[in-house]
Amino acid sequence: MDARLATYIAAVPSRSVHRAEVSATALPGIPFCQQLHATGLLWRFGTLLGAHFAEIGLLLASWASIGYGALSGRLDGGWLAAWALCLVSMVFVRATVRSLQGTLAVGFGGLLKQRLLAGAMMMDPDMLRRKGVGEFLGETLEAEMIEGMGTSGGFEMLLASLELLVTPFLLARGAAAGSEIMLLAAWISLVLILFAANTALRSQWTKVRFSVTLRSVEDMTAHRTRIVQQTPTEWHGDEDAELQRYASLSEKLDRSTAWIEATMPRGYVMMALGVLTPSFLAGSATAAQQAITLGIVLFAGAALERLTFGMARGCAAWIAWRSVKPMFDAASRSLNEGITTAIDSAKDTVLRAKDVVFRHEDRAQPVLRDCSINIRRGDFLLLEGDSGSGKSTLAALLAGLRRPSAGLILAGALDRQTIGDTAWRRYVAVAPQYHENHIFSAPLSFNLLMGRPYPHSQRDVHEALELCHELGLGPLLGRMPAGLDQMVGETGWQLSQGERSRVFLARVLLQHPEVVVLDETLAALDPETLEQCLQCLMRHVQTLLLVAHP
Repeated sequence: MDARLATYIAAVPSRSVHRAEVSATALPGIPFCQQLHATGLLWRFGTLLGAHFAEIGLLLASWASIGYGALSGRLDGGWLAAWALCLVSMVFVRATVRSLQGTLAVGFGGLLKQRLLAGAMMMDPDMLRRKGVGEFLGETLEAEMIEGMGTSGGFEMLLASLELLVTPFLLARGAAAGSEIMLLAAWISLVLILFAANTALRSQWTKVRFSVTLRSVEDMTAHRTRIVQQTPTEWHGDEDAELQRYASLSEKLDRSTAWIEATMPRGYVMMALGVLTPSFLAGSATAAQQAITLGIVLFAGAALERLTFGMARGCAAWIAWRSVKPMFDAASRSLNEGITTAIDSAKDTVLRAKDVVFRHEDRAQPVLRDCSINIRRGDFLLLEGDSGSGKSTLAALLAGLRRPSAGLILAGALDRQTIGDTAWRRYVAVAPQYHENHIFSAPLSFNLLMGRPYPHSQRDVHEALELCHELGLGPLLGRMPAGLDQMVGETGWQLSQGERSRVFLARVLLQHPEVVVLDETLAALDPETLEQCLQCLMRHVQTLLLVAHP
């Protein structure tokens, strides 16, 4: 790396070390089953299964009582009372089942979102750069589909599968037992085959939908270029063809799903009644056996209807899961964070890199080779180098945004694997280059206090306001009708590049890290504002690494 490292300014008085405690159950990187257990969702799931089996028992008892009484010709008040009692009890049990399903769906969806968000923050930055906005939007839609369809479809599939597993044992006690069991097994196999074909069609449809989303978003961002390079008649030719294909696949998928959900349960009931009819007419089975079989056939038909409903949504969630699984797996990288994440910074060296090598996956030559640096508490350092020399790469490695291909990086006396990614990023805060940083469509206070717990306290807001004045953003706040509560971003208040740079700087300073890394954050400032920001840095920062062009 052709770069020069030199002392930029004298050390400033040390600041107290900020420590943070994190509950182990709140960490999204622990195994997902442990999270489900810690939040009480596993025992609720067990309660749901028990309540559902109780509901099945009451339903079968109600059918047995009314069916046996009717087929035996002795439908008296006792059978009717037993039937009514079973139905009334079933209402309360079913209400419990529905309540538990809602609780589990909300809890599972919340944990899934938390883990996907943590995983998105842990993804390799180089891989994220290769994705466009349209692809990110498509993955967001897929994550929403997992929560919506996966929870509802998963519960329905599971409960229906349990019902169908019980059904053969119940059919064995009724009339035409062997024929009925063979018919049920064959019908379930047919349903699975049809859904395999339906899933393949849905997978193809999902790919086309992803392509349509990606093309639409990317074309919007490049619309001005397209206006210059293409005639108006050519602007939407490819889009129309792709939309036509999407519409055709959507029609096929809807027909396939609707036909399976509507036809297969009803077809089974009709076939099962047809198998039962000979024994019913011949009188070869008792009234009790006939009643049992009739009730179980209707029960199995309802279970098949639930199964087809759940499988249609479960298959959609499974296809969506394949798209977001890398984010889910990436969250496990924070597994080693522990309950208390605090770094002992009593030693003189706060950040050290030794013989660091970094190579992109698709390149043979490394960007950095045998790079070493030793940063002590109180150092204000300037890192200079030509474009492409590896300055930003080194800054990203020190800040924990990238992992080195070889070598060792220590914060205090601990490596990143020991203290965890979250603790590392509390210790070293970075303001990336302008094109890699973001102002979100949210209140200005939200953009400033992203490193603080939400909702923000009045003390946090007051500190952010004071820091904005120190950085020369007072005139900007004066123009904003709502002050720190003013919406900013693409759909809100438009900030200049210099104002955005100071927001990025304030965002880092409000995290109170041990080490601050600024990657060309001050490049857009005029000399007067630059001096004001440097004075602010001297007052608030303990250790600084400033990356800039020569």
